[in-house]
Amino acid sequence: MENLIVVLILVLILGGAALYIYKAKKKGRKCIGCPDGSTCSGRCASCQRIKEDNS
Repeated sequence: MENLIVVLILVLILGGAALYIYKAKKKGRKCIGCPDGSTCSGRCASCQRIKEDNS
């Protein structure tokens, strides 16, 4: 029973995150985690730092 509860909580968390990303992309936001939000061109300092960290 505990395993079922843990799985349901994880599904809710992942589902909520996926829904947030879907809605943000549908609104046209290019960089979801960027503090500039929908005005970011993908070349701001925050986005460049994220790209360098992922490389």
